[in-house]
Amino acid sequence: MFSYLGKRVGQSALSMIGLIVLVFFLARLTGDPSALYLPIDATAEIRAEFSAQHGFDQPAFVQFGSFLSDISRGDFGESLRQARPALPVVLEAFPTTLTLAAFTMAIALTIAILTGALAAWRPGGFFDRVTSILSLLSASAPNFWVAIVGILVFAVGLHWLPTSGTGGPSYWVLPIAVLVLRPCGLIAQVVRGSMISALSSAYVKTARAKGAKSRAIIFIHALRNAMLPVITVAGDQAAGIINGAVVVETVFGFPGIGKLLIDAITYRDFAVLQAAVLVTAVAIFALNIAIDIGYALLDPRIRHI
Repeated sequence: MFSYLGKRVGQSALSMIGLIVLVFFLARLTGDPSALYLPIDATAEIRAEFSAQHGFDQPAFVQFGSFLSDISRGDFGESLRQARPALPVVLEAFPTTLTLAAFTMAIALTIAILTGALAAWRPGGFFDRVTSILSLLSASAPNFWVAIVGILVFAVGLHWLPTSGTGGPSYWVLPIAVLVLRPCGLIAQVVRGSMISALSSAYVKTARAKGAKSRAIIFIHALRNAMLPVITVAGDQAAGIINGAVVVETVFGFPGIGKLLIDAITYRDFAVLQAAVLVTAVAIFALNIAIDIGYALLDPRIRHI
């Protein structure tokens, strides 16, 4: 098991390093920040002083070396837009996205496992067909389109929910509802397929022969053994929610890590962009390791890879 986890940690670390390198150099292609942060009539001397103050006058690979040296000491640089250290700016926004992702996954897993398991009980039946259609529609609907339709219907048309911003629980309804659709549809399909296979297995037939009730067969005997592929898909979807939050948080003006990333790109706030990407990558890295551990605990064969 330790060998398996060691390989997964190595692969994830390499992916994270590649992502950081890519983001660092692509951010420099967006242009000179002095064009945004200095007046239009600023002289060449003032622009040169601004660039020298923030190290933008150095070649990109020299800036990258300084960046690596700084983050090894826990220094992620200073936000150009907010004039304060970048890491606290990111850490203030991150709990909002984590909370959004946690509620989304909890709701998506509950609905998907329940509907997928019940649909598998009678494959081809009315409930199974309705569930399959709805899950395919929800899994294929683009987040930005669903978000706009949700605002038009529930905020502008019915005045039930706010259009954007933060505040009470009502501000969370539309962002969570939009993010829930895709993972719910995909996981429901995986649960259904896995449960159909589990329900046709010998141990379930034995339980039926012994007179076990339908509820016990579905949720005790079959569901536990059907959860292995569900964990993998759920982990991928949890990471996808953090990526999807970029669109949803921007549309709803939600102050999470997704909106912060878009703002950092728009305002060429390189330090915040780099810190946000690094913190997000570490979170996804930790999530993948947790999934691998859970996978290994459920399937003993993984421990010997």
